[in-house]
Amino acid sequence: MFTYVTSLHFIITILMATLTQGASRSKYYQRFNLSRVPALQQRPQVKGIVSKITNMSPKKPNSAVRIVAKVNLTNGLRITGRMPGIGYLCGRYNRVLVTGGRANDLPGVGYTLIRGVFDFSPVIFKKRRRSVYGVSRPDGFTKYVKKSLRIVR
Repeated sequence: MFTYVTSLHFIITILMATLTQGASRSKYYQRFNLSRVPALQQRPQVKGIVSKITNMSPKKPNSAVRIVAKVNLTNGLRITGRMPGIGYLCGRYNRVLVTGGRANDLPGVGYTLIRGVFDFSPVIFKKRRRSVYGVSRPDGFTKYVKKSLRIVR
């Protein structure tokens, strides 16, 4: 809402619609498909090359040191992505795979690097949630046993 004064000193107030109100009145307002991850250009993942790795501190209630990387994507765009997990082997000019997924407490970071793909190392000694951190299944660690190998008691 904003107010302005005309030459006749009449005060005119114009009410601006919110996004939700504009969506319900689609006759008057066009709804544009705004992506949360525009740099991916409608793709699930994009390859990129790391140009810089830095530390960031999160927003107010949280306190930590988060590792983020500036990545030049193959489509020519440059993004800031977070590096999940503890410890990493990744430096400048390493190839990484980038996907959507923002860090809630890091302003301006809307992308996540995928571990265990290309030159970005997986998290070592990870037993649970292995797919998130790029860890392959350890030897002899499976819940499913092939039917032909099962021992019948």
